[in-house]
Amino acid sequence: MDHFRYLNSELQAEGVPLRRLADEVGTPVFVYSSAAFEGHLSAFDQAFQDKPHLVCYSVKVASNLALLAKVAGRGLGADIVSGGELFRALKAGIPAAKVVYSGVGKTALEIKEALEAGILMFNVESEAELDLISRIAQDRGQKAPVALRVNPDVDPGTHPYLATGLKESKFGLHVDKALSLYLKAKDHPNLSVIGVDCHIGSQLTTISPFVDTVKRLKLLLSNLRTAGLSISYLDLGGGLGITYDQESPPSPAQYAQSILESLGHEELTLIFEPGRVVAGNSAVLIIKVLYDKITPEKRFIITDGAMNDLIRPSLYGSHHSIVPLREPQSSLLPIKVNVVGPVCESGDFLAKDRLLPPVSAGDYLAVKSAGAYGFSMSSNYNSRPRAAEVLIEGQSYRIIRARESYDDLIRGESL
Repeated sequence: MDHFRYLNSELQAEGVPLRRLADEVGTPVFVYSSAAFEGHLSAFDQAFQDKPHLVCYSVKVASNLALLAKVAGRGLGADIVSGGELFRALKAGIPAAKVVYSGVGKTALEIKEALEAGILMFNVESEAELDLISRIAQDRGQKAPVALRVNPDVDPGTHPYLATGLKESKFGLHVDKALSLYLKAKDHPNLSVIGVDCHIGSQLTTISPFVDTVKRLKLLLSNLRTAGLSISYLDLGGGLGITYDQESPPSPAQYAQSILESLGHEELTLIFEPGRVVAGNSAVLIIKVLYDKITPEKRFIITDGAMNDLIRPSLYGSHHSIVPLREPQSSLLPIKVNVVGPVCESGDFLAKDRLLPPVSAGDYLAVKSAGAYGFSMSSNYNSRPRAAEVLIEGQSYRIIRARESYDDLIRGESL
């Protein structure tokens, strides 16, 4: 669902012209479409409506409270990887009983906070972590709900930095090790073994890695039942990709059909952790052209948006479509340019050798598919204040995060 489109030669988000918004709010600015975000949530949730399930939105993808409130309003849960994300989820109204806690490096304090809140379960990533959770639960006189994150050694066919289910990954427990650790946890008086967890990677654009994973997990589930463990939840993680350029990922409905067919008659509540597929194409980053710089080798469009605002092109070499806010005339021939920012790094670019219509200083551009890992991975590098965030709701918009000031940059510092 694309809620960013040209109308009367102006790029709009739902019913709001983005050039007017940029003039009023300033740039750089992340602009989210509420209709797109909620529509993607709904599409994923409804795809599994015939099977007991819980959608736990991946907070790390885009963690603004206004977005998390949309998740809470639909009765959905959260997948978190830090104490800060737990704080955000609870603040936004997501019940602790619908929170799953992933991540390889949970601290003792974070575990205590999660136990105190009463989360649904910990997705345990190592034997050492399981031991720490059991000790803390024992000290508190509680029973900690746990699932073990299983690493099935399935190649997701994605960027190496986004692959989490290979045997060389830091994530999870190798499937051959999992059974013995489940048996250890089964007899611990302060652990309640309720689930199996698996997440093989992000930005997957084919179904087959998911199907291969389910097949391997079914064997583990059979072995666990034979060993006397009653598993209530199967957490299959997230990872479904989106279209950035030429990708054709499966829809949530196609994904659901394949997963349910592969599972067969397993009587479990399924948990999913979608993130990118919800937020990715729900937002654009609006930037302003500062200079058009021509050298003997290259033509650079220098903008006020930079790698500190959107690091994915620099970090992953990822493609984000870039379009002007004013629809270009068809008679204008595109020019090959590098779209770069002001940050003092050669790696500061948003696009390389990209064909764009001619633009001038003062023009606005929209960097598309910026909702996932856009603002959430942004930084203050070069002492640049972080961008504002705006949420479009029909014909109106509201600022859901104010642009940082210079005073914000030094808050907490001292001479």
